[in-house]
Amino acid sequence: MLETHGLVCAHHHLYSALARGMPAPPKTPHTFIEVLEQVWWRLDAALDLDMLYWSGALGAAEAVLCGTTAIIDHHESPNAIEGSLSALADGAALVGVRTNLCYGVTDRWDEAGLSSHVPTQRAITDAARRGLLENERYLHDGGRGMIGVHASFTCSDELLHTAADAAQRLGVGVHIHVAEGPDDADAYSRLKDLATDDWLLVHCVNLKEELPGTIVHNPRSNMNNAVGYARPTRFSNRVVLGTDGIGADMFDEARLTYVKLREDNLTATPDTAWQWLTNGEELFPEVRQDRVMWNYDHVDSPWHMAFTTGVRPNDVFISGKHVVKDGQPVSFDINEIRAKSAEAAIRLHKRLA
Repeated sequence: MLETHGLVCAHHHLYSALARGMPAPPKTPHTFIEVLEQVWWRLDAALDLDMLYWSGALGAAEAVLCGTTAIIDHHESPNAIEGSLSALADGAALVGVRTNLCYGVTDRWDEAGLSSHVPTQRAITDAARRGLLENERYLHDGGRGMIGVHASFTCSDELLHTAADAAQRLGVGVHIHVAEGPDDADAYSRLKDLATDDWLLVHCVNLKEELPGTIVHNPRSNMNNAVGYARPTRFSNRVVLGTDGIGADMFDEARLTYVKLREDNLTATPDTAWQWLTNGEELFPEVRQDRVMWNYDHVDSPWHMAFTTGVRPNDVFISGKHVVKDGQPVSFDINEIRAKSAEAAIRLHKRLA
């Protein structure tokens, strides 16, 4: 077999496409919370709408060249909230990749600056209210999305309840990082009365008990941040695969998923990792309308794919439109996207220097 449906990246941070080569943080982080504070949250604060547009375009272009035709993205840009989801969507639309977007609300940004752990009884901050409004605006304008929440440890109880209520009212789920690191270890107690089956529960490394929802497993990111192995098989939840912003090569992520699973359990087989990969179609069934023709004739065999690198699309069709032909983009200008993205990245990196 040479053909599959389009692949799904179930958790991305498209703005990270501009992060490669960024200046080193002010000091070397030694814990996960320090990585967030000194790297990613500083990056969030430096973004503007033009950067978001080109990161959306570049991230989508790199995705489709790997056979990924749908991206579920989680976004934050506290100094460019209004219109941020539309900027990302427009950038991805330049390529034609399908998107499901959300703005990750949090109470960690306030008038006094950035904070990590947020008191549970704290009132919702202005930035969080604006983030909720951006989610609602985008959904009301016809965008496909969810209500985004950063993580329970950076949200007050009021914000968590308000976000959950908004999702229920709008008929969508909540897309949230859950117990990624030890700082969010009490996520279960904070979310157990709120979570529903349509939530996306991202990471779940330190999750103590099962919550309703779909678990999004991001093994490469978890290893990179040294937060531990999530062991998704300990729960009965549906599991899908994401990258947490490290590209959108989902076959490569599935290979790593299998190796990590096998390291933990010698009896594990690639079938589990490939089932988690194809489960993405249940979140984004439109990819079944997409066709990807590969340069390898065993893409239907998990055992073949687990040990074969260099598998790339020859052709990609999204809703019948020929997007990639003979391994090259034909419906968008990859050189323009790379050039404009490089310009945006230079501006971003200057802000971080």
